[in-house]
Amino acid sequence: MPESTPTIVLVHGAWADASSWNAVIVPLQAQGFTVLAPPNELRGLTSDAAYIASFLAQRTSGPVVLVGHSYGGAVITNAGAQGGDVKALVYVDAFIPDEGETVVGILDGSGSALAVADPTTVFDVAGYPGAPEGAAEAFLKPDTVHTAFAQDLPEADRWTIVATQRPASFVANVTPSGPPAWKTIPSWAVLGTEDRVIPIGTQRRMAARANATITEVDASHVSMVSHPEVTLAAIQAAVAAIS
Repeated sequence: MPESTPTIVLVHGAWADASSWNAVIVPLQAQGFTVLAPPNELRGLTSDAAYIASFLAQRTSGPVVLVGHSYGGAVITNAGAQGGDVKALVYVDAFIPDEGETVVGILDGSGSALAVADPTTVFDVAGYPGAPEGAAEAFLKPDTVHTAFAQDLPEADRWTIVATQRPASFVANVTPSGPPAWKTIPSWAVLGTEDRVIPIGTQRRMAARANATITEVDASHVSMVSHPEVTLAAIQAAVAAIS
């Protein structure tokens, strides 16, 4: 591939790790792209974005297509203009916050399966070393994974998510977002119409506000796993637009 071919950087969301991108990574690598999928620390939006920006600055050279899933969308919104030469943003079933918004605030009143009065009905909550005062991390309850997070995956895959999920600190979901990279960097968005974590109406509103090129797919919150070809097409469209 020519030297100007962008590096594809994939940022996972909460209750996942970089392996959630495997169905996208393999075909991108087969097409000759350099693909990187760094860890998202899931500890707080400001620090998580700073880590990804530092990763971009140190681990990439030349143009970058920066892709985020779920909470990873909030992270790339904050990191996209802070490190590396990011030319395009791709959001997959993702939060696309404006300045001052929080994940919790975006979901409030949305009908999300996670926007409940008692978080312990959908999460298992545990403390962690070094947590800020009053902070804890949340694991998805098995029933939440099966019915709201990945309901279109085979049962065995859902149980694998239950077993391997990386918990997110509640701090990450209440940290106000900073100046959004989508105001200066073109964006694409894949929206799962059966997403029960970020309902489709909320996804459409955020994507339209960001002036993203939108693709919808009949899929759950993890459409890059159940329908990876749609995410691949969005990434390829972003590459074509900036090349």
